[in-house]
Amino acid sequence: MRREVREVRHFHLFCGLGGGAKGFNAAHARVGQIEARFRCLGGVDVEPKAVADFATLAGVPGTCLDLFSREQFVGFHGREPPADWREASPEDIRRAAGGERPHIVFTSPPCKGFSGLLPESRTTAPRYVALNALTLRGIWLALEAWADDPPEFFLLENVPRIAQRGRVLLDRIGALLRSYGYLVAETAHDCGELGNLAQTRKRFLLVARHVGKVRPFLYQPERRRLRAVGDVLGKMPMPGDPLSGPMHRVPALQWRTWVRLAFVEAGSDWRSLNKLKVVDGHLADFGLERADWHGGVLGVTPWEQTSATVTSRSSPTNGRYAVADPRPPFTGEYGQLGLLDWREPSHTVGGQTTPGQGWYSVADPRPQDWPDRRQLGVNGWDDTSPTLTTARAPGQGRFSVADPRLGVTGKFNNAFLVVRIGDTSPAVTGGGAPSSGGLAVADPRYPNGYGEHSNKMRVVGFDGPSNTVTGSDRVGSGALSVADPRPARDGVGGKYRVTGMDEPSGAVIAASTTGHGSFAVADPRPEAMRGDREVYQTAGHYGVVPWEANSRAVQGWGQADNGPWSVADPRLPEATENVVAVIQALDGTWHRPFTTLELAALQGLLEPEEHLELCGLSDSDWRERIGNAVPPPAAQAIAGAMGHALLLAWTGEGFTLSASPIWVRPILAAMEVAQ
Repeated sequence: MRREVREVRHFHLFCGLGGGAKGFNAAHARVGQIEARFRCLGGVDVEPKAVADFATLAGVPGTCLDLFSREQFVGFHGREPPADWREASPEDIRRAAGGERPHIVFTSPPCKGFSGLLPESRTTAPRYVALNALTLRGIWLALEAWADDPPEFFLLENVPRIAQRGRVLLDRIGALLRSYGYLVAETAHDCGELGNLAQTRKRFLLVARHVGKVRPFLYQPERRRLRAVGDVLGKMPMPGDPLSGPMHRVPALQWRTWVRLAFVEAGSDWRSLNKLKVVDGHLADFGLERADWHGGVLGVTPWEQTSATVTSRSSPTNGRYAVADPRPPFTGEYGQLGLLDWREPSHTVGGQTTPGQGWYSVADPRPQDWPDRRQLGVNGWDDTSPTLTTARAPGQGRFSVADPRLGVTGKFNNAFLVVRIGDTSPAVTGGGAPSSGGLAVADPRYPNGYGEHSNKMRVVGFDGPSNTVTGSDRVGSGALSVADPRPARDGVGGKYRVTGMDEPSGAVIAASTTGHGSFAVADPRPEAMRGDREVYQTAGHYGVVPWEANSRAVQGWGQADNGPWSVADPRLPEATENVVAVIQALDGTWHRPFTTLELAALQGLLEPEEHLELCGLSDSDWRERIGNAVPPPAAQAIAGAMGHALLLAWTGEGFTLSASPIWVRPILAAMEVAQ
């Protein structure tokens, strides 16, 4: 038998960016040797950028058209329309469809007036009354456009709450459709189950079947399991990858929002924060520390970035001087110490395969030792996403994800690690100086008595016992100096004498060491005994300088153990400062909001491996249009069921059996004819 292809034409009112049209185009249906091929005639929307996106996703031009009546325009905008404005007519709808008649008209009118995000007290405002009435007017325009040859199916998709808040409106729409010969059913479904999505998206669907043209049963599409968020996002590049375009950037959130997200348990919401102990506005059991504790030491600079300043000693252990060179290896010296890209094959493994003998090192992007995996909610990597609405900021619902792929490479000033106060410090590497690892600790505890190193250079009172004189009796080896109160005399007693703080020093001669005169002073101001100190000083050794204080003069060899060269850096972003941060949560994941491109992927607007860039440059506009969109996979399932019913009607079949629920039962059609 020869295969026959029948065309199913569809048209879209309030088309938005074209998610429904894209899904209808991908639908398929078959009855015997007859197949249905779906073709979009066009779409109508009032938003120019959405119409531009419609052309991209649906493959045909859309029409920018305001469907308001004059009265509705004034009610919505609060002013009269401009002089060149006119009301849309049925002829405008026919023109938008290219003069052709569709078999299916799909409408997805604005739902803000019915949304649960809008307080019920505001639904009676003129703005929302006009917006709701636009739904009825749009359907009337489409019915009148093809009144002489009505489309076989009319669909109205909206939020579930329209069944309660829009009851009067739905009754009027149902009466209007019945007057044109349609049988009407109100149904509800989950787009995630129809389209095998990674989100739960409950929607209302009004299905109108023209009784005279379609006699067979219309069965509901098959339901499928929901997918995990990680099934979709795991196939996408890391957020911020420049190759993914501007829609895949991480949103800049307030610093306090980042911190709150880090403490929301994966798979939970803002109520996780109630478990935290807060004292005087601060977390009692947790703190933040910078994740780049190595300070760039042993770092590898990407090929396209600039190198750090080259100092007199630029080895890998004291700075970020290694470069990930993407150039192919050559013979000779270029073949040694090579770093292979993760996606490249390794070189031949010889008898000895140390890094110095060839390209045997690999830049492994995989994070090591990752554990398994409402408002301010954080979705687990294996969880499904909630319904994507027009409001998708982290403070408005569970639109963040615990991403186990940190992907932080090199220096990242806004990378932080959530640790418990009592946890251990990172491993102390060979380069343990503050300049190579930031391993100095701002210890708030006062020492008991003198510190370990405060016994050096100490001056003992004249009436106190001297320390034990060891084999090495240098002044630097212990407190072997004595504050001698006896007046200096010529000869004995003038040398090695320590002058009191309030006494004049002896004359400074050409040779002015302690062995030539009383040039030492008993300074009563020891660093280790300052009462107002906030950081551990130990007489200047291993000292940490407060952030607001001046540093000492930098010597030729200013190490951590010979002076206060470390700084207690208190800098964190202000609570309301917008930043892009990576905070590693307690479960080892990065709790972050979805990027705009990820929202589009969760809606099924693109495959995770595909690239998409919508019209405009505003993330908020992109997110609103994505949240309003009908998920294409769900629309594809709905269109397939209707295509099957159309093929049955066109082949003369009047009865089929299926295990799926029926959308509209024929017995109701007989009752309608009797009326």
